[in-house]
This record gives sequence, C-alpha cells and structure tokens, in this order.
Amino acid sequence: MSVNDERDRLIDQIGEIQRDLGRLFAHHRAPSPLFDSNLTMRQLKVVMILSFQHSASGQDLAHHLGVSLATVTGIVDRLVGHGLVTRREDPHDRRVRRVELSPAGRTLTEQIADAGLADFRRLLQHLDTPTLRDLSNAMNKIQAAATTLHTEHAPQR
Repeated sequence: MSVNDERDRLIDQIGEIQRDLGRLFAHHRAPSPLFDSNLTMRQLKVVMILSFQHSASGQDLAHHLGVSLATVTGIVDRLVGHGLVTRREDPHDRRVRRVELSPAGRTLTEQIADAGLADFRRLLQHLDTPTLRDLSNAMNKIQAAATTLHTEHAPQR
C-alpha cells in the first residue's frame, strides 16, 4: 500500500468515525438550544455567520447564503423579530445597513456551542491520560492546519 493510499484510507476512516460520533451525540442528546430555537436553517446560518464575523451587510449575507438581497431582508426581519439580531448603520458608508447579533443572539450561539462541548467533555472523561495527551497533540495539529487553510483561502480585503 502506498503512502497516499494509506493517507486516503485513514482520512476516510476518520471521517466515518466523526459521522458516527455525530449520530451518537444526536441520538443521545438532551434537549438542545439548537433544536429548541425554532429557527429555519437559513436563519440559523445567518446567526452562525454573524457569530464568526460579528457583523455583515445584507450583500455579505446574500453572498454567503447564495440567495437574493430581498430574501436576506426577510430572514433578517424575522431574526430581528425573534430578538436575535439588530441592524445598524455602517459607520463607513451610511447607505449600508449592518446586521449583528443582539445579546440574545450571542447567548444562543454560546448555548449551542456549550451543548456540543458538554457532550464532547463527557466522552473525553472516559479516556485515559496518555490517550488524552495524544488527542491533545493531534487536535493542536488539526487546529494549526485549519488556521493555515483558513488563512490561505481568506478573501483579500
């Protein structure tokens, strides 16, 4: 078996394990803020985009979602109604309205992240210390690779 074949096999195996873990967590999960939020998938995407970007214009959101500006306006209107986002004037261009998470929106994204982290922490409690050390080293390498990948593909502004 060539090195490339082994790498491909290992990547496939890791992907399957990740999928299986996701199914297990979903099947045995206590009530989650994600499922209790009553948001549509597009609304959730906007909330998650804003949790990473802090604010975005309607054009930015339309581009990320692959929808029209009119569609984004409706999505944002509903999120404003839920109290999860706010609109404000762009300080650099008064014609542009920026959308950002409200305190309730930030709380929701933190609760979603914390729920997933709690499941992961419960799983990690079942591993011995040498395995946790190995996993920590591997996760540090994954994070470094993700940072490199993100930097290479980040849009130039």
